[in-house]
Amino acid sequence: MCLIGFNWNNHPRYRLIFIANRDEFYKRPTTAAHYWTDTSQVLAGRDLEAGGTWMGISLSGQFTALTNYRDPQNIKAPAPSRGMLTANYLWGQQQPEAYLENLLPQADEYNGFNLLVGNVEHLYYFSNYENKIRQITPGLYGLSNHLLDTPWYKVVRLKEKMALEIQKEEPSVAHLLNLLHDLDVPTDDRVQQTGLSLEWERMLAPLFIQSNDYGTHSSSAVLIDHQNRVSFTERKYAPRSEQYSEQHFTFTIQQRPD
Repeated sequence: MCLIGFNWNNHPRYRLIFIANRDEFYKRPTTAAHYWTDTSQVLAGRDLEAGGTWMGISLSGQFTALTNYRDPQNIKAPAPSRGMLTANYLWGQQQPEAYLENLLPQADEYNGFNLLVGNVEHLYYFSNYENKIRQITPGLYGLSNHLLDTPWYKVVRLKEKMALEIQKEEPSVAHLLNLLHDLDVPTDDRVQQTGLSLEWERMLAPLFIQSNDYGTHSSSAVLIDHQNRVSFTERKYAPRSEQYSEQHFTFTIQQRPD
């Protein structure tokens, strides 16, 4: 994931309203969202190169999402796959805060990341560039390739657009996904600065990214209502194209007994 907007416990009908774009090199092999064959309890897309995922949810209500923290001057090689941070949470049975506490001693082994982990009761955020576990309080948040709610152009723009849609009693999934398909490029004075060339920073500045080799692979929307019913919709885009395939999943969370 490279751009996330989420509204937590701040809507009369929904515990969570989550939307995100996943950006990656087009050549990196990836599957669309599906129930994993090695554990049918997990619904997520999958990175076929490293085996992890960028976001997903389990049938018992464990939810997670990941973005990279962009710092080209501090790349560790080799380093463990960040996508396994999300996969391991979905596979396991730990409470979200306990999972992050166990991750803390190893967090510096990874290249920079932002990680959301939660369930129907609690949601937490952790970045190995901040090294503290934050419990998410009710509200609307944005996350890209820096710390939570860093006011990058794309983060601010997404939150503003999302705020209007979630004022509705029944937000439209189609409208939420359409918000993510925004190719507007800011002026250079509003482009984020992360240590890449200006050409790359400009290319990465819009909500929806298109270039010859790198861009937005998919857009996702996950809504969890107060009856624990889940709606998961994914649009998977063809490289360098406006064309997409869409799939939709629904289920009711079956919480594990304590």
